[in-house]
Amino acid sequence: MSVPYRIIICDDQTLIRQSLAIVLERQPGIEVAGEAADGIEAVEQAALLQPDLILMDMRMPRMDGIEATRSIAQSYPDIKIVALTTFEEDELITGCLEAGAIGYLLKDLTPEELLKAIELIRSGESIVPASYLRKLSGLMRSLGSAEANRAGGTPPALSSASVQLTEREREVLGLLLEGCSNKEISARLFLSETTVKNHLSSLFAKLDVRDRTQAVIFAVENGLHLK
Repeated sequence: MSVPYRIIICDDQTLIRQSLAIVLERQPGIEVAGEAADGIEAVEQAALLQPDLILMDMRMPRMDGIEATRSIAQSYPDIKIVALTTFEEDELITGCLEAGAIGYLLKDLTPEELLKAIELIRSGESIVPASYLRKLSGLMRSLGSAEANRAGGTPPALSSASVQLTEREREVLGLLLEGCSNKEISARLFLSETTVKNHLSSLFAKLDVRDRTQAVIFAVENGLHLK
């Protein structure tokens, strides 16, 4: 019998936690390992239960989702965290992604959309819409330009000595910045999806990031998008 995929649901609203739990527990191969009502409980549950995934509300009392995500991501990098939001707010979503979340879901999603998202997470795909990855790239570039202007210069790109990427890895990174999926990268570069996944794994290891969203943030913050 296969090992179940263990999930913690963190939300300060009991009804939302229970509704998500009902949907997830009906799905074979998924186990709701625990629930948390705020960020402090989420951090405690993460340490105690070591789940595969945490569905993390962003607005909660005592400790919000961004702070809890940052704490868990730093202490337990193997635990994946997905932000739960009511509205698609750029600042909130960018904050949770920078803190270590691998993506976000809107709370008005259907049960089918929730299960599809978890299926994508388990297979290593991104659940951040391509449109938002492109928007994120633009937001990060704008922030970098504003900081550079205040400092009176342009942020330097990382040297090849700092991050030694192959030409192919740079091409893959460029397509990530455009918000391309694995399938789209495969088609654009005439590679198999397995080869694309191998390049992504190598790229993530060299950048010391966990996923494509973190790679986008890292690339823009460190000038890897600069030509």
